Amino acid sequence: MERNKIKVEVDLPVLNEERVIEKSVTTLVDFLKKNCPYRWNIVVVDNGSSDRTPEIAKMLSRKFKEVSYLRLEKRGRGRALRTAWQKSNADICSYMDVDLSTDLNAFMPLINAIALEGNDIATGSRLIKGAKIKRSFKRELLSRVYVLMLKSVLGIEFRDAQCGFKAVSRKVINDVLPLVLDQEWFFDSELLFKAQRYNYKIKEIPVTWVEDKDSRVRIYKTSKNYILSICRLRFEFWANSTR
Repeated sequence: MERNKIKVEVDLPVLNEERVIEKSVTTLVDFLKKNCPYRWNIVVVDNGSSDRTPEIAKMLSRKFKEVSYLRLEKRGRGRALRTAWQKSNADICSYMDVDLSTDLNAFMPLINAIALEGNDIATGSRLIKGAKIKRSFKRELLSRVYVLMLKSVLGIEFRDAQCGFKAVSRKVINDVLPLVLDQEWFFDSELLFKAQRYNYKIKEIPVTWVEDKDSRVRIYKTSKNYILSICRLRFEFWANSTR
């Protein structure tokens, strides 16, 4: 497909992000105008904000013709991305954390991995050669333990499941997304695992990433949910294999 015919959507899932949303969206618009050769649009996907995020997001949608606003009353990052991707008509849908923790210079390699190289999913990785990260020892340790669990229990081949910087093809949206059950933080891991399970092509892109000290992720609660979700997936495929 010719570049000028490919449409790319960038989704920004947000929850009470009045502190950063205006600066981040403005930065992203400016970056895409200068660097993205494809047709593109940005969707701010608000899943239940109770601060000024909706007001600011609506203002940004009026200011920039490429930006739109989508509101969900129920929370959950997975739910937000699922809804946005199902509504989208883009050839490639992507998302990134609104704090822009991941350096935007990795965005075009992410999109080109699908548009030009024929991969089905491209995902940012902080755990492969070429990546540069800055985060606390606790977050680093938990991330590596989590990946080790995924490898030992589910047999994953990718290195980083949690990086909030991914892109998927229309084929993945149509075929894999309906199989993903999680509506929250495990959404990414389940999407990658099921794509791998059904032989879709996944490429990891090394990124430069800086931890957001104001992250909304509650580490211990999220870790518990991850463990339960990993067990669910293991049982799901074990049950299917015995039928």
